[in-house]
Amino acid sequence: MPSTETLERFIARVEDNAHPEAIEEFYAPHATMRENQSAPRVGRGTLVSNERGVMARAQSVRSQCVRPVLASGEHVAIRWIFDFHWRDGSHSHIEEVTWQRWEGEQIAEETFFYDPAQMRPVKRPA
Repeated sequence: MPSTETLERFIARVEDNAHPEAIEEFYAPHATMRENQSAPRVGRGTLVSNERGVMARAQSVRSQCVRPVLASGEHVAIRWIFDFHWRDGSHSHIEEVTWQRWEGEQIAEETFFYDPAQMRPVKRPA
């Protein structure tokens, strides 16, 4: 079960848009991450690499935790809003809920629940 302090540090890292760094700091070496019902990505190194790829495609990102954060034992639910401005001039507004299972002070499993239609970038007017 994560301490309140650890959970707040994790949220602050993500809100600072240090997404790959948050994975390096807060995820277990054997952690898994999945989108909706897709196959999980496995291993912290894989998760960091994937996140670096996403962030490299973004010109800017705004990450916001929508409170309250719900925590019960080893499980945590967080509602996030992400605004991505992509290098190709498009943007994505994504609202999701993440369901995490923590092992002590590290995330072991995470599933993101969101509407996949949000993932289609929208072109900005010229």
